[in-house]
Amino acid sequence: MSITVTKSPLVLVGPSTAPAAAETTAHIINLSSFDKALAFFPVTSFHIFDHAIHRPAETVRSALSRALVHYYPVAGRAVEDSSGDLRIACTGEGVGFVAASANCSLADVKLFDPPFGALLKELAVGLGAEGFRPSDPLLLVQVTEFSCGGFVVGVTRNHVVADGTGFAQFLQAVGELARGLPRPAVFPVSCGDDSLPELPPFVDAMEKAQVTLEPRDFAYLDITVPSRCINRIKAGFARHAAAAAESGGPCTVFEAVMAVLWQCRTRAIMSDPDTPAPLIFAANVRKHAGAKRGYYGNCITSAVVVPTSGEVANGDINDVLRLIKRAKQPIPYQFWKNNSADDDAGDDEEGGRHVKEPRPEGGLSLSMEQLDVTLGYNAFDVTSWRNLGADAVDFGGGRPARVMCWLDRMAVPHCVACLPCNKDGGNVLARCVREEHVDAFLGELAKFT
Repeated sequence: MSITVTKSPLVLVGPSTAPAAAETTAHIINLSSFDKALAFFPVTSFHIFDHAIHRPAETVRSALSRALVHYYPVAGRAVEDSSGDLRIACTGEGVGFVAASANCSLADVKLFDPPFGALLKELAVGLGAEGFRPSDPLLLVQVTEFSCGGFVVGVTRNHVVADGTGFAQFLQAVGELARGLPRPAVFPVSCGDDSLPELPPFVDAMEKAQVTLEPRDFAYLDITVPSRCINRIKAGFARHAAAAAESGGPCTVFEAVMAVLWQCRTRAIMSDPDTPAPLIFAANVRKHAGAKRGYYGNCITSAVVVPTSGEVANGDINDVLRLIKRAKQPIPYQFWKNNSADDDAGDDEEGGRHVKEPRPEGGLSLSMEQLDVTLGYNAFDVTSWRNLGADAVDFGGGRPARVMCWLDRMAVPHCVACLPCNKDGGNVLARCVREEHVDAFLGELAKFT
């Protein structure tokens, strides 16, 4: 069938009431090094709701306006001061908003399983080829109503204003206000927290390079690692760890999914077992960096490990999991001034506890001279959307049936793993292999499942 999405003109939605005197339009917010490293990088998420609510577009628009009273910097603009330092001006100009409708049901597009993934781009406000500009709103929202009564909230944010955890908190607040709550359940602490430590120089340089280098073409893949595979890997790692009396905590869902993807990808593309096979993955460091509860700005670092391709491709899956856990060990010590010597290593992305490891010597194992190794085709960058809170957003008809993202082309092979979904397993959207390696990659994945 021919699917058409009809859009209204974009309007600006500002705070429903003026912020307090201390939060006037003259207020300028300083940004942390975490924010600046990812400034102007666009992130687009799609929250797919299969239960109808009354007038979805108007409900979300109205709640969004009320939420901006509490999250006033989101309604501002990115500006540079006289010294060229990037900040956010709380101008109250508002965020972009579009109401739209589609001439089909969500069942018709099977919640955007292939081949309907390409339709997602029609469900978000488009950016120009240059991406976000300083004059643009920091947030662009589109609500698309489907003929079945379901709807999709597509949101594109300038990464400078929030990371995944912070943005999920913001969307939850919009949902709470849409459901009639008088105020958000979590009191927001704005971006620009000057108490945060500096991002480690290597991570800062790597993240800036990843978002500014010329993007490359990789195949778009929608993959699900089945729960039975994940559970088998977790159980096997637990047995091996117990037999070896290893610390480091249990294998998490994200670690299991990442290990499978990394090993299968390396096997598919490997030409020389001695070449590096870098793995980079994002880690929430709010606890380690001393961020306040409710902080919604960026507070993520990158964990990095660089074994050889042979180690990843030819090792047992438990060995691959140990490499991933090794990458996590230095993270608390990147921000050691914010942790006492007796602190444990904090919460992992599954909500469990990491056991404190001996302090690794030298922190990150790579020097600035080795930055290029993390930017080539052998590198693999993974982000997890598990437990961010995106699946807890509710505008009045229940939680989303699926959360997806738009994967733009990037310089480094990458994927977003563990997206909230009603599928049995870990859903992954990936641009991580060239077309000539797709069949080999999928073939290696099939061996696990």
